[in-house]
Amino acid sequence: MSQCYDSIVIGFGGMGSAATATLARRGHSVLAIEQFDLLHELGSSAGGIRIFRFAYFLDPRYVPLMRKAHDRWAALERDADERLLFTTGGLDIGNASSEVFNGAKAACEHHALTHEVLSAKELMRRHPAWSVPNDYNAVFQPDAGYLPADRAIAAHARVALRHGATIHAREKVIHFEQRAGKVVVTTDRATYEAGQLVVTAGPWIGELVPSMSSTMIPERQVVGWYQPDNAKLFRPENFPIFIVEDESGHYYGFPEHDRPGFKIGRHRHQNETTTPTTIRRTADEGDDAVLRRALTQFLPSADKPALTLKTCMYTNTPDSHFVVDRLPGHDAIVIAAGFSGHGYKFCSAIGDMLADLVLGQPRSPEHELFRIDRFAKAA
Repeated sequence: MSQCYDSIVIGFGGMGSAATATLARRGHSVLAIEQFDLLHELGSSAGGIRIFRFAYFLDPRYVPLMRKAHDRWAALERDADERLLFTTGGLDIGNASSEVFNGAKAACEHHALTHEVLSAKELMRRHPAWSVPNDYNAVFQPDAGYLPADRAIAAHARVALRHGATIHAREKVIHFEQRAGKVVVTTDRATYEAGQLVVTAGPWIGELVPSMSSTMIPERQVVGWYQPDNAKLFRPENFPIFIVEDESGHYYGFPEHDRPGFKIGRHRHQNETTTPTTIRRTADEGDDAVLRRALTQFLPSADKPALTLKTCMYTNTPDSHFVVDRLPGHDAIVIAAGFSGHGYKFCSAIGDMLADLVLGQPRSPEHELFRIDRFAKAA
């Protein structure tokens, strides 16, 4: 006989853990199924700390969503009795034609965010780790910072369990289908039934939902930790989180936290599409060279041998916006996918959006940005 729940969540990374905790907090009986160990590092929620920021240049509609997410993260801190939000301020750095600089400045002005525009000289005076060309400027937004990704997932797990959720790790979903108003999920252990299904499978979404494979493209990503000459300059009180743009792309980084060295990555790294089963997990000299370009150019005191290189995955949509919506033709299946390398900071708010969909609550304005049918309309 199948075990029955109000809802089932497939995938217990950042989004799945938030959805599970929110549904359980709202009184749903929830089963979360994770194919790997809890807090594994094989998907898109690995890599240590993650940026949160408000000066969002991709689309101004993300700013209200970030405010909601920040409030939810603060609530999770209280519920889990653990610090998760580390505020350092944030720098968006580039020249006069830079998407990063101009977009962040526009977002701050549009949403009346507290900010300063710094010249290259002022940036380097305040934050001596930096070396930038004279024609560069920076937007400093004091409310930005970072989250420890693994600790946030663990906090969501503790809250979910406290509210009665069930979590099955090391259990792989083989198949699911909607039948007569319910969803049946078959794993390598058992069969389960629920009134609603939430799929937050990261780069595995195309395997579980083949109709989405053409718009959800996994991409290999590598981040690194480097030990500078003067570690004091890279501590949180001296080194805000950052995004910096040059002609090769966007780099992002963090101060030192919990491990030696500071973390840096390049958005879209080497533009290397992959699959969860064929991804090159081992980082090499080519990966190091991608990150070292930014060190040599902008942070020369950290241009030292890498301490750690870590591989994870993005799951990219064609427009880099997320999908948070019902699967077309399936009123009992909700999808959250395609977070395109910038979704983790929103996990806490996406958990609320998913719970609203499951419980039939009115959609928030941000839902329009994440509709699944936009790809069909574009085609």
